[in-house]
Amino acid sequence: MKVSVIIPVYNEQDTIAEAISRVRAVPIDKEIIVVDDASADGTPEVVAPLVGPDLKLVRQPRNRGKGRAIRRGLEEATGEIVLIQDADLEYDPADYPKLIAPIESGQADVVYGTRAPRFAGMRRPHRLFNWLAARLANLLYRANITDEATCYKVFRAEIIRQIPLKCERFEFCPEVTAKVRKRGIRIHEVPVSYQARSIGAGKKIRWWDGVEALWALIKYRFVD
Repeated sequence: MKVSVIIPVYNEQDTIAEAISRVRAVPIDKEIIVVDDASADGTPEVVAPLVGPDLKLVRQPRNRGKGRAIRRGLEEATGEIVLIQDADLEYDPADYPKLIAPIESGQADVVYGTRAPRFAGMRRPHRLFNWLAARLANLLYRANITDEATCYKVFRAEIIRQIPLKCERFEFCPEVTAKVRKRGIRIHEVPVSYQARSIGAGKKIRWWDGVEALWALIKYRFVD
């Protein structure tokens, strides 16, 4: 099955080329869709020479946020499986085969790559947020997951296309989790490698993004 790897990217000129190289090295049938969210650094200039039959660069006219970039990437995806990949090198694309295996075998329609229980290198506030997000998802949606906020979310394409997403920023994760579960779809988890980076190294999520994400989990329990 062909995998559409969507990479939303904003100001990642120092890591995007290596991220693409690691994705390209994975021996699976895939297309790579890089959605540049109006980066203010040289990110699109780094990606442009790498464009080819397996890689498309989509440039947003203005900065709209990660969620909107993912939604734009979904418009371009042609694979039977959709996989979300960050550009910051925290996650290892070598995990792709085990992430897509449950979908290819018919065991699952949605797969999350869980970083639990180690959350390697993650700061305590981020660990607390991840604990809260997973438990809130389990309480409100009976999700039975350990890592709601993981980047590695993988979908059978026909499933994710049926979900009316409204996300703009980092609320993609709670929105898609809520709407997947409200449709009665089980989330299958597999363990993945992870090495956190610091805010000083370019990590963009802040405390108010965490508050927005938790509120989204609550909000989507009552609205669609």
